[in-house]
Amino acid sequence: MTSEYVMVLTTIPTDVDALAFGRALVDERLAACVNVLPTMDSVYRWEGRVEHESERQVVIKTARERILALWERVRELHPYEVPEFVVLSIVDGNDAYLRWVGESTR
Repeated sequence: MTSEYVMVLTTIPTDVDALAFGRALVDERLAACVNVLPTMDSVYRWEGRVEHESERQVVIKTARERILALWERVRELHPYEVPEFVVLSIVDGNDAYLRWVGESTR
């Protein structure tokens, strides 16, 4: 049962309303829960240069069957040309919580 659920990671620049981003995903049943973490510093290579920006990590809990629709919506809402979208399988967890994730994304 647990392989049916995933966590998706993305980052949002600090000048974007990350809570509104998360609320849209939950309102549209693309996510059961979205956690917006505090501001962090990110260092990355972009177009041949090493860059440094402040961002917020966003953790999205959803059903595996919602990944494609979630990805399409993230691309619509996200300001980055190439947004992070990393899917992590949930291999085990609280059965009641995971059932809630499934119910919340139907």
